[in-house]
Amino acid sequence: MNEAAETDTSVPNAVSATAPLARQGSDTAFWAGLWILASFYVLLIAAMLAADIFFASLRPNVVIETLRTPEIRYAVWLSLMSCSITAILSLWVAVPIGYLMSRIDFPGKALLDSILDIPIFLPPLVIGLSLLILFRQTPLRAVDDTFGIAFHVPAVIIAQFAVASAFAVRTLRATFDSVSPRVEQVALTLGCSRAQAFFGVVIPQCWRGIMTAGILAWARALGEFGPILVFAGSTRRRTEVLPVSVHMELSIGNIEGAVGVSLLMVVIALSVLVLVRLLGRQQRIW
Repeated sequence: MNEAAETDTSVPNAVSATAPLARQGSDTAFWAGLWILASFYVLLIAAMLAADIFFASLRPNVVIETLRTPEIRYAVWLSLMSCSITAILSLWVAVPIGYLMSRIDFPGKALLDSILDIPIFLPPLVIGLSLLILFRQTPLRAVDDTFGIAFHVPAVIIAQFAVASAFAVRTLRATFDSVSPRVEQVALTLGCSRAQAFFGVVIPQCWRGIMTAGILAWARALGEFGPILVFAGSTRRRTEVLPVSVHMELSIGNIEGAVGVSLLMVVIALSVLVLVRLLGRQQRIW
């Protein structure tokens, strides 16, 4: 009997000893599978950048030669200017929209939420065509005829704004959702008005999200092409931004010029992202 009891009690001990080993093996397979799947997309991005760099290495001065072209220099200036204006305008509308969608329940909210996503899901050429049709209808046609919007610089900013703002709205709504409404209620009970609670309590907690939304809008505007091509056109030294420059260089068979502009866009985007991250780290808001 004692031997049987010892044998019976040894079985659970053996199982419990082997269980952590089996779990460790399954966890290793799980993490390995995640890393393998995740690596595909990362390697794709790295391979694209490496291909551009390798192609440019065959002509080391391709970026410098590209910048010597007056048309490309104008495209750089217009891109930086229009993207900065677009990012600021996007924040002006994304902050109130994101806050209202996060805090207020009202009839038709689901429909409005779907409308806000339309610029994300619509084909870019459709957005540009819709803007062109909009500014060809009264009363905006009179505004267009007076101030010159379509196929001019304002059309570039409007086309960028129409798409980039949707991404900023999504980012800021998620940011406001992460802030508990209870902190506003406490501020209201202490005598603050709704505006004071918003600017004094909510906004300081959302600086990181606001900065992220601005960066995302700026970067999205930098890569915008389809709406600009339709609504603003591709006129040299008037509505030519960097993505349009890539298209125009490819259309005339200048592969080196297109690669040079592409690398220039990569450098600009990375420089802005690194600069903002460094500034944010110094201010402890990033």
